[in-house]
Amino acid sequence: MSDHLVRLITRDGMLRAVAAETTLLVEECRHRQQTDPTATIALGRVATAAALMGGLLKGEQRLALIVEGSGPLQRLQAETDAVGRVRATLKVPVAGLPPREGRFDVAGAVGQAGFLHVVKDLGLKEPYRGMVQLATSEIGEDLAYYLATSEQIPSTVALGVELDRDARVAAAGGFLLQLLPGGDPTLVDRLEERLAHLPPTTTLLRQGVAPAAILERLLEEIPTTHLGQIPLTFTCTCNREQVAGVLKLLGAAELDEMLAEQGEATVTCDFCKEPYRFERAELGEIRKGM
Repeated sequence: MSDHLVRLITRDGMLRAVAAETTLLVEECRHRQQTDPTATIALGRVATAAALMGGLLKGEQRLALIVEGSGPLQRLQAETDAVGRVRATLKVPVAGLPPREGRFDVAGAVGQAGFLHVVKDLGLKEPYRGMVQLATSEIGEDLAYYLATSEQIPSTVALGVELDRDARVAAAGGFLLQLLPGGDPTLVDRLEERLAHLPPTTTLLRQGVAPAAILERLLEEIPTTHLGQIPLTFTCTCNREQVAGVLKLLGAAELDEMLAEQGEATVTCDFCKEPYRFERAELGEIRKGM
């Protein structure tokens, strides 16, 4: 089944849940960024986390998650909107770390010291910006910590990325549970205990269990109302006009130097890796426009 997310709320209005399958999306990010296995899992978790948070947006709202750490990956970023368009990138695509205790060392690749930034464009004058120190550098726990401390919403976040023998993405997905105002805090404890007895999300996805069915297993015997399904796709918003604007930001002196030495410029999008080439005449027009 194609990537998508589902949303539901308990009928008493005390808990909301979002679950997503992001296998194709994360594989597209891996292919475009040419990440090594550890970096693939880290970037896949950030992209999946952004997709889940996108399930809480409305209208033209947008969101970005940025993880900056002391590890070899340095910086990871994922962006999304309310209709499931997601893109993700990272500064260094190769972590180069050996497994730790039989698992890919995501926390080591991200780095134990660092910050999680959340930027929301809610259609107001200025974007909302929140930031917390990384709690575990495993991404899911860090997002849950941010939601609990910065937005005062007790949350459970599960993120998973599983690779095949060729280091391609075999399964990716996750879910987000949030206790709403007036909700019973013991409900989260009960759900986390139930979660401990469920197979990993990626195992369920590989078995063909859809995100909606995963939430139904988790919230068994709790009356819920489904709020709809949203397709998830890798979509980059870059275009030639935007890139020309980036060249303008270089300033007159640097553009003059570029015209004198190379006579052309190629700018590659960080997210989709699409190269945009500007010939001498185009660079001259950009310079004149300044």
